[in-house]
Amino acid sequence: MTESIAQNANFAKGELLHLIYHNEESLYTVAKIKVHETSLDLSDRELTVVGILPKLDYDVAYLFHGEMKDHPRFGKQFKAEQFRKEIPHTKQGIIHYLSSDRFPGVGHKTAEKIVETLGEQALSAILEDKSSLERVEGLKKEKADKIYATLMEEQGVEQVLLTLYEYGFGLQLAMKVYQTYKLDAMRIIEENPYKMIEDVDGIGFAKADAIGQKRGLTGNHPDRVKAAIIYVLTEQSMNEGHVFARVKDVLLAAQRLLSDRELIQETDIANCLVELGEEGKVMVEEERMYLPTLYFAEKGIVSNLHRLVTREKSVEDFPESEFLKALGNVEEKLGIEYAPSQKEAIQTALSSPVTILTGGPGTGKTTVINGLVEVYGQLKGLSVDPDDYKKDDTFPVILAAPTGRAAKRMSESTGLPASTIHRLLGFKGSQDDFEYGEHHQLEGHLIILDEMSMVDTWLANQLFKAIPDEMQVLFVGDEDQLPSVGPGQVLSDILKSEILPSAQLTAIFRQAEGSSIITFSHEIKEGKELHAIDPKSSDLRFIPCNQLQVTDAVQQICKKAIDKGFTAKDIQVLAPMYRGGAGVTALNQMLQELFNPSKEQKREVLFGDVAYRHGDVVLQLVNNPEENVYNGDRGEIVAIFTPKETEQNETMIVISFDGIEVGYSKSDLSQITHAYCCSIHKSQGSEFPIVVMPVVRSYSRMLRKNLIYTGVTRAKNFLLLCGDWSALEVAVHRTEDINRNTTLREKLKETFLEGKHQHEKSGATKD
Repeated sequence: MTESIAQNANFAKGELLHLIYHNEESLYTVAKIKVHETSLDLSDRELTVVGILPKLDYDVAYLFHGEMKDHPRFGKQFKAEQFRKEIPHTKQGIIHYLSSDRFPGVGHKTAEKIVETLGEQALSAILEDKSSLERVEGLKKEKADKIYATLMEEQGVEQVLLTLYEYGFGLQLAMKVYQTYKLDAMRIIEENPYKMIEDVDGIGFAKADAIGQKRGLTGNHPDRVKAAIIYVLTEQSMNEGHVFARVKDVLLAAQRLLSDRELIQETDIANCLVELGEEGKVMVEEERMYLPTLYFAEKGIVSNLHRLVTREKSVEDFPESEFLKALGNVEEKLGIEYAPSQKEAIQTALSSPVTILTGGPGTGKTTVINGLVEVYGQLKGLSVDPDDYKKDDTFPVILAAPTGRAAKRMSESTGLPASTIHRLLGFKGSQDDFEYGEHHQLEGHLIILDEMSMVDTWLANQLFKAIPDEMQVLFVGDEDQLPSVGPGQVLSDILKSEILPSAQLTAIFRQAEGSSIITFSHEIKEGKELHAIDPKSSDLRFIPCNQLQVTDAVQQICKKAIDKGFTAKDIQVLAPMYRGGAGVTALNQMLQELFNPSKEQKREVLFGDVAYRHGDVVLQLVNNPEENVYNGDRGEIVAIFTPKETEQNETMIVISFDGIEVGYSKSDLSQITHAYCCSIHKSQGSEFPIVVMPVVRSYSRMLRKNLIYTGVTRAKNFLLLCGDWSALEVAVHRTEDINRNTTLREKLKETFLEGKHQHEKSGATKD
């Protein structure tokens, strides 16, 4: 296969002259090579090679396959799609290689002995059979082991890549496999390639199965069947948000996945399912199947909520007169008068270890939070003024939210410090790697967690573990918004279990401000018939158009906003889908040219077919705890530096996230995307002065009441809808398929009911 590639594809063979750039994590490499042999029409014998490559060595020949690209700034570059390190085949070449600095302790004489004994195929012989070195007279076992280990490390990556190339893997994905397994990669590929599905991001069942088929792992082979089961279960969790899947559904889906060549019996799949359970790879409870991490996360949520609610040290009970006096002082200080429902919400939160506060937009959730903090401080005799505390002092109140934007809104509305939940818990980059947890808990007296509908099962479990017994807790959220991107529906399940006291705010207090957006959002929330939008409304508009006109309609709306002095920071276009003419990707391309068109003096960087320009509004796609930037944060490109302007000799982009400036190399740009338009899911927890939201029938697969409601409630001052009114009406009344498969609600009820019975039984025994 490799030889045919060399004949049919562009190639360049040569040695490294200068390693211009190499990123150890992403493996993105820019190198200048001296060309020995090539199929390319080159004017000189030097070539710039770019691609996902391991760190290249000097004095070694490499063979690259790929294609020439014409970079707008850096000129012609050869983009490597495959590569291999050329192993020396002559006696002198092998002696020179083995006696180099790569093999400490191997001198020229030892290298000569190895070649004399094993011949010109010495290196291949050692790689294929370590014991071949035993034939070399006088070579000690310790030195032989070192030679073999070094040779495996040197040539291991090439072996893995060449094998994966034959199975149709690209260089980037093949390098991911090698990075994951290192020297174990070949063993795993040969023995059980299906393991890559679990361990390597980007490898699905079909990719692994192609290798499995050629390795003889066909039909109902246990490794193949088990991989299909786990793949189906993982897909349902990650794509559908389910915490568990029904066993019969998994069996049927796995059978369909496996039976493209021959029929696989359901009994074979069931037997493998039992084995997976015995191995701890899946958890089966009655007719439900879970990934272990989700099963134990759900159990952890239940046990920690039970711990917090039934703790031995009860919440301090203040007399009604003290509460009313403190509340009166707060009303006077803040210049407001709390409504009865808001007073009740504050009192409930003060008198309970854990409380839930819910309500739609304009119902005064922020007002209640401010009142609670102030009253809590007065009743406890604690200052809630951050200026009264030194840097290392423990502030009594913790405010946190799932996203940076939501945390910022929380801080602005309360005047108190707030952080993301990930930052609060000391997230270190992987799912279970946090500074705070069961054995190192948070410090403080009261914790208020906003936008709880966005918190998934994994994060909720980690968060609840980190809350100490003596800390009071208030969960704040809107159960009618979209559930979390990750598995579960934690806020909804806790509410429906009715195990915690809750306060629901329903009266609309912002109504007096004449907000049509608030009224409209509550019509959606309550599932009412939508009233036609008043064309005289100052903050809400609907522009009818068909699917083909959506792009033009959004463009005209945004152009008028620009003419009135608004910028891209003020306007957020929201769409539920990425693909299609009215999808996020297409709208972003159009909006970039509108808000930030290409100009001769304006710097930009090409990443694939996407141009990032100075002044672009972008969205962070992954958590980066080291830089305090998280998935969903919105930023602006404030500087672009050329390689000549940086110490690293590479292009650098600087993005400001609300004042936090983060540098990105070109290879890091996979972490961001344009944010002129973003998905409604990505907008959760944020609020924008102007929201433009198209709603057309081509979105029908995604259109649901909670999606429309979430999008509408992102608008602070102006909401402009465009599209098909009938599609909007259908979406608002479409609530099926919203619930996810979880067992949190029933497990909470069982645990708390059992605890209540034990408490009653204990009381009766004492009597």
